[in-house]
Amino acid sequence: MSDQQINITLPDGSVRSYEKGVSGLQIALSISEGLARNVLAAKVNGEVWDATRPIHTDATVQLLTWNDKDGKSTFWHSSAHLMAEALEALYPGVKLGIGPSIETGFYYDVDFGDREFDGAELEKIEAKMAELAKQKSEYIRKDISKAEAVAYFTEKGDEYKLDLLSGLDDGTITFYEQGNFVDLCRGPHIPNTGFIKAVKLLNIAGAYWRGDEKNKMLTRIYGVTFPKAKELTEYLHMLEEAKRRDHRKLGRELELFTFSEKVGMGLPLWLPKGTLLRERLVNFMKRAQDKSGYQQVVTPHIGHKALYETSGHYEKYGKDSFQPIATPNEGEEFLLKPMNCPHHCEIYKHKPRSYKDLPIRYAEFGTVYRYEQSGELHGLTRVRGFTQDDAHIFCRPEQVKEEFIKVIDLVLYVFRALGFEDYTAQISLRDPAKAEKYIGSDEAWNKAEAAIIEAAAEKGLDTVTELGEAAFYGPKLDFMVKDALGRKWQLGTIQVDYQLPDRFELEYIGSDNQKHRPVMIHRAPFGSLERFVAVLIEHCAGNFPLWLSPEQMTILPISEKFTEYAEQVKSLLEDHDIMGAIDNRDEKIGRKIRDAEVKKIPFMLIVGEKEMADGKLSVRKHGEGDLGSFTPEDFAAYFKGIITESLAQ
Repeated sequence: MSDQQINITLPDGSVRSYEKGVSGLQIALSISEGLARNVLAAKVNGEVWDATRPIHTDATVQLLTWNDKDGKSTFWHSSAHLMAEALEALYPGVKLGIGPSIETGFYYDVDFGDREFDGAELEKIEAKMAELAKQKSEYIRKDISKAEAVAYFTEKGDEYKLDLLSGLDDGTITFYEQGNFVDLCRGPHIPNTGFIKAVKLLNIAGAYWRGDEKNKMLTRIYGVTFPKAKELTEYLHMLEEAKRRDHRKLGRELELFTFSEKVGMGLPLWLPKGTLLRERLVNFMKRAQDKSGYQQVVTPHIGHKALYETSGHYEKYGKDSFQPIATPNEGEEFLLKPMNCPHHCEIYKHKPRSYKDLPIRYAEFGTVYRYEQSGELHGLTRVRGFTQDDAHIFCRPEQVKEEFIKVIDLVLYVFRALGFEDYTAQISLRDPAKAEKYIGSDEAWNKAEAAIIEAAAEKGLDTVTELGEAAFYGPKLDFMVKDALGRKWQLGTIQVDYQLPDRFELEYIGSDNQKHRPVMIHRAPFGSLERFVAVLIEHCAGNFPLWLSPEQMTILPISEKFTEYAEQVKSLLEDHDIMGAIDNRDEKIGRKIRDAEVKKIPFMLIVGEKEMADGKLSVRKHGEGDLGSFTPEDFAAYFKGIITESLAQ
C-alpha cells in the first residue's frame, strides 16, 4: 500500500483503503450517494468529527446520520449556531454565551443588553433561521491561536467568549464559521445549513452566566430543528400531548401534591390522595423487598459533617449542597442528609460480621436533601427534598454478580407492574481520560465494571455503554425508560462500590479466619419516589394501575334515599381492601359520572332502586363504559383478579 494511503475500518468490520486526507463525507460518497446525502458527522476512533474534516491516519469510522444520537446532537448544535447568526442579524450588538445541544434540541444563552426581549419575537427569529438555512452555508472549522481569538472577541466586545477563552490552552482553540457568523467552538458541525429544513423556537428562560447566581441573568432561548418538516409536525403534536399529561397539571387536578413558597421552593407537600398513592408504592416495594431478604432500617435526617467527609461526598459535592448546620458547640457541624449510604455503612459496622452473615441487605425509604438552583427546579422531577427507595447490599466479592442479577430482577418486576415496557440498560463506566474524577484503585474498578457487564449480559438486557457516566465511587447500571410519548427517563439504578467499604473500614471475618472487606451494592429501583411518581403520572396520563390508584372506585347513589345502601356497599368493599368514596352531591347521575371520568377514578358503582332491591351494583369502568350488573362479592373478585394479574411475577 502506498504511504499516501490509509485504511478505514467501518462498523461492519470491513476495511477500505483511501488517500490520506479523505473525509467522512467522501467515504460515504464512495459507498452510495444516498448515504452521502444523509451523513451529518463521522465518529473517528470514537470521537465525533465534522463529516468534512480530513482523516490522515488509519482509523475506525462510523458515519453518523439523523438516526444516531451523536448525529442528532451535531445537527442541533449546528442549529444553535444558525440561531446565533439569526440573532446577530436581527439584534446588532447582541452578546452570546454558550449554545449546546441538549437531549431534545438546543439552546443559546443571550445577553440582549438594555433591549427588552420576550417570547413574542421568537417567530421572527425562526423566519430568519429558515432564510439563512436555505443559503446552504458551509460550517468551516479553523484552528486559531489564543492571541488571535482574544483579539477577535475583544474587538467584538464579547466578554462571555473572553471568559470562556480564559480557561482554554493555546493550541486547542478552534473557531467555526458559517455565513456571517463566527463562534468559539470545539464542534463538530454538519456540512452545511441546508440540512436544516424545519425550525421551532419553543420558549425562553432566565439563566445565570456559568450557572452562578452572582453573575448576570441571560436569556436562554430553547429550540428544536429537524431535517424534514413532517418530523417537526409530529414533534409538536407530541409536545401538545405532553402538556396534557404534565404531572404538575395532573397533580393539581387529581389533588396529589402541591408546593408552598412559605414552606420553600422544591419541597413538595403530599396531599391525602397523593400520600395514599405514595404509601401504596412504598408498601409494594416493601413486600417485594421482604421476599428478597431485605431488612428495613431508619436513619436520621441529618448527619455529622465528618460522616460525609469520610465517604468523600463532602469533597465532591459540599459546595453545591445545603450549607452545614452549626450547633452551640464550637466547631461542630451537621448536614442535611444528602444520601443514605454513609449511614448504612455505620449500621453495618455496629457489630462484628462473619462471612456466613453475608449478604446483608439494608433497605430504607430515606428522605434526602440536595440544593438545586431555583431555575433548575421542575415539579416533582427536580426538587430539593426527595425520598429514595434506597438499599445497600454488603456481600463477599464472589457474591457480587449473583446479588446484582437479583436486583436486576427486582427492577424489571417493578417496571412490569407499572407498565414500563420499553427500556434500555445503560452501563455507566469511568471516563479513562478523566481519572481524577474517581476514587479507588484500577483493580477495584475493573472488577466492578466486569461484574456489571457480565450480569447485564447474563440477563439478556438491551444495553448501551456510556463512558464518564459512572458515580465517583463506582460503575453503575442505569435503567433508561421510554414513556408513552417516547421520552427517555433515568429511573432505576444499581451501583457496585469497592470504595465506601474501604473508607469506612468495613470488615467481615472470612472462612480463613482473616479480616476481609465486603463489597457494597447500591440500588434504587424507583430512584426517588418524587421523580418516579412524576414520570408515572405522565406515562399513564393519570390513569394509574388499579392497585395503585388512590381512589379506586366511587359509589354514585341515584338519589339520597339510596345513601344507606351505598354505605353498606362501601363497608363491604373496604373489607376487600377496595377503597373509595360515596358521591352524595345533589346532582344528576350523568353529571356524577362525567366528574368521576375527569378525576380518572377506575370504577363507578351506581346504586338505585333496582340495584338495592337485587343487592347489586351497576358497574362502569373509566374510559370503557358500562360493564353490567355485579353483586358486591362478584365485583370484589373481578377487581382482585385485575390486580393479581398486573402484579404477577
